[in-house]
Amino acid sequence: MTTWIFEALMLLAFGCSWPASIAKSLRTRFVRGKSPAFMIIVLGGYCCGIAHKLINPPAPDAGAIAHIVLWLYVLDLLLVATDLTLYFLFRKNAEPRRAV
Repeated sequence: MTTWIFEALMLLAFGCSWPASIAKSLRTRFVRGKSPAFMIIVLGGYCCGIAHKLINPPAPDAGAIAHIVLWLYVLDLLLVATDLTLYFLFRKNAEPRRAV
């Protein structure tokens, strides 16, 4: 049971950074410094986590957190996919001007 809690906390921690990255991309329309290769690798990792949860689902008596973990993987995957989409939309935009 404890392992499910730690897995859920890990997914929440990883998932916290993506909304900030997405908001910055939407606000500035600039994505320099982001790595699409890194985001694709992270997407692959989340896909593997989802596949593992589908192939080896938690026991019915494992508790609510065990069943929520799959949805945390899906949420994180969607956040990374959104950030990757924004990268491809804004990759050719010039660097925003800074106020002097």
